[in-house]
Amino acid sequence: MILIDDTVISDDIKEKHFVCDLEKCKGACCVEGDLGAPLEEVELPILQEIYPLVKPYLSPEGIKAIEEQGEYVYDDEDDYSTPTINGRECAYAIYDDKGILKCGIEQAYIDKKIDFQKPISCHLYPIRITKYENYHALNYDQWSICSDACSLGEKLGVPIYKFLKVPLQKAYGEEWYQQLVEEIEGE
Repeated sequence: MILIDDTVISDDIKEKHFVCDLEKCKGACCVEGDLGAPLEEVELPILQEIYPLVKPYLSPEGIKAIEEQGEYVYDDEDDYSTPTINGRECAYAIYDDKGILKCGIEQAYIDKKIDFQKPISCHLYPIRITKYENYHALNYDQWSICSDACSLGEKLGVPIYKFLKVPLQKAYGEEWYQQLVEEIEGE
């Protein structure tokens, strides 16, 4: 384990390899599971504010789910998450012309309609953060639907911490990320 400030980072984050391979997985992480994407409380008002600008990017089913359930839901695990379409894909997910699920929020961001890229839990995947009273635990969420991403990451030699450089910096800051790199590469 790696300790930096109030974070405990699993060794898997330095040892395992990962690069999303959307051509193969088709964005399965946006549809698999029993809940929508986990949300931070600070993201809730953001989702409410940006929804009118994101709505044109969404599917009719996604819009219906959001308008029935809200921009976010209080889920079965006593946390907040994105609403889902019939308990399946995230209501903010959209299919592209190749049948790949992508994020409508992120597409609005790419098109410069909003300045919020996507929920941090999505941006950090396959890292999942568990927040405790005095620290955050960062763990690799190994899941069979991402086996192609593991293979591609291995082939390209990209460890998780490098693949997720930008979202890790977004979540914890550039100085924190530099300390992580020094801890891992200084060994």
